Amino acid sequence: MAVQQNKKSPSKRGMHRAHQHLSTPGTAIEPTTGETHLRHHISPTGFYRGRKVLKTKADA
Repeated sequence: MAVQQNKKSPSKRGMHRAHQHLSTPGTAIEPTTGETHLRHHISPTGFYRGRKVLKTKADA
């Protein structure tokens, strides 16, 4: 079993974990309405890739 020889300092530990950060989710702009939404999700008004795919309360 591997056993560390020297304790890793907090500075070195932080450098080791430098790539483990949260990235921002990918967003897209709906071409018809100009709204920003998560990629591969419908916009709040019910559009996906330029087409109306969901009936919203505003449409009723």
